[in-house]
Amino acid sequence: MDALMLARSQFAANISFHILFPTITIALSWMLLGFKLLYNRTGDMKWMDVYRFWVKIFALSFAMGVVSGIVMSFQFGTNWPGFMKTVGNIAGPLLGYEIMTAFFLEASFLGIMLFGFRRVSNRIHTLATFLVAIGTLMSAFWILVLSSWMHTPAGFEMRDGVAHAMDWLAIIFNPSFPYRFTHMLIASGLTAAFLIAGVSAYRWLRGDRSPAVRAALVSGILTAAVLTPVQVVVGDLHGLNTLEHQPQKVAAIEANWETGGHVPLVLFALPDETARENRFELAVPNGASLILRHSADGVVPGLNDFEGAHPPVAPVFFAFRIMVGVGMAMLCLSWLATLTLWRKKEITPWMARGFVAMTFSGWIATLAGWYVTEIGRQPWLVSGVLKTADAASAVPASMISTTLTLYLVTYALLLLAYISVIFYLARKGTSSGTETPQAAEPAAGVVALQAER
Repeated sequence: MDALMLARSQFAANISFHILFPTITIALSWMLLGFKLLYNRTGDMKWMDVYRFWVKIFALSFAMGVVSGIVMSFQFGTNWPGFMKTVGNIAGPLLGYEIMTAFFLEASFLGIMLFGFRRVSNRIHTLATFLVAIGTLMSAFWILVLSSWMHTPAGFEMRDGVAHAMDWLAIIFNPSFPYRFTHMLIASGLTAAFLIAGVSAYRWLRGDRSPAVRAALVSGILTAAVLTPVQVVVGDLHGLNTLEHQPQKVAAIEANWETGGHVPLVLFALPDETARENRFELAVPNGASLILRHSADGVVPGLNDFEGAHPPVAPVFFAFRIMVGVGMAMLCLSWLATLTLWRKKEITPWMARGFVAMTFSGWIATLAGWYVTEIGRQPWLVSGVLKTADAASAVPASMISTTLTLYLVTYALLLLAYISVIFYLARKGTSSGTETPQAAEPAAGVVALQAER
C-alpha cells in the first residue's frame, strides 16, 4: 500500500480501538448512576453490589479510552498536518472545549467515584457519579460535533484556503449533528446493556444466582429491549438526513448504480466497481425506494451520478449490513428474553448463553456503523472542503507501516487483556459470592452509607 492508504489504515486502527471504550463508558456511567439512585431510594444492598462490581469495569474502560485517545490525537500532527492547517480554526476549539468541559470534569470526580465510598458522604459520592456521567456525555457531545461538522460543514467561510468560523451555533448544530449524536448515544446504551447482560449471564451460568447478579442481568435485558426499537427509528431518520446531504454515501450503502424509482433493497451482492454492477444480487423489489422515499416509485440516487467522487462501495455496503444484522439479533434476543422474564421470572440457559455470545455485540455494530460513516465520506476528509489526499503528510510508507504494525500488535494484546480482566472479575465475583471489591467490606462503611441516607 502507498503512504496515503497506510496513513488511513493507521488512523482507522487507532480510532477503531479507541471508540470501543467510550462506547461503553458513555452509557455505563449513567447506568451506574441509576444503580446508585436505586440503592439510595430502596436501601437494598444488591444495587450497591451491582454498582461496586460495574464501577471497576467502568474505571478500566475509562483508562483504556484515555490512553488510546491520546495516541490517536498525535496523528493529527504526524500523518494529517493538512487537516489542522485547513480547518484547525474550527477543529482546534471544538477539541479544546471537549477537554475543558468534559475531560477535566471526569478526571476531577472519577477519584471520588472510585475510592470515596467510605471517605465522603453518600450524597457527595452520588453527586460525583452524576458529574462523571455528565462529563462522559459532554465528551461525546463535542467529539460528535466535530465529526458531524466534517460530514455536513456549516457556519464557516474559506479565506486563502483556510476555514474560518462565522457562526458557532451553526457549526455546533450542523445539519447532521442531532441525528448522529442521538444515534451514537443509543448505540452506547445498547453496547453497555449487552455487556452487562452478557457478563451477568456468564455469572448466572456459573451458578451465581445472587440478587445482585439477577438485578444486573434484568437491567441489561430491559435496557436493550427498550433501546433497540428506538435505535431503528433514529437510524431511519439518520438515513434520511444522509440521503439529503450525502446522497453518494446512500448510493454506496444500497449498491445502487443508476438513479431512478422502484429501486430494490439489495440484501446481498458482490458490488463490482470496475463493471459498475452487482454480482449474485439478492434483492427485495422496491425496497430501497420504500425505505428511503416511503414510496415504491421514490427516486434513489445512483453511483453513476458520482463516478470518481463516491466512496468505495463494497466496504460501505457490507459494513451497513453487518450493523443492521447485529441490530436485528439484539432486538430478537432482548425481546424474547423480556417476554420470558415476564412469563417465567427467569431466562432459560440457552438465552443466557446467547447473551454471553453477544456480550460485545455492541462493539461489532458500532464499528460497522462507524465504518459506514467514515468510509462513506470518502474521498473527502471534510465534505466539499478538504480531500483526504490533500491533508496527508509526506511521512514515508515504510515508517507508517512499521508503526501501524506496532499499533496492531499492541492493540490486540491490550484488547485480549481487557476482555480477560472482565471475565476474571466475573469469575472472582462468582467464587466469592459477592460483588464488593473486597471479600468482606467493613461493616462501618455500610452503616455510614445507610446513616447518611
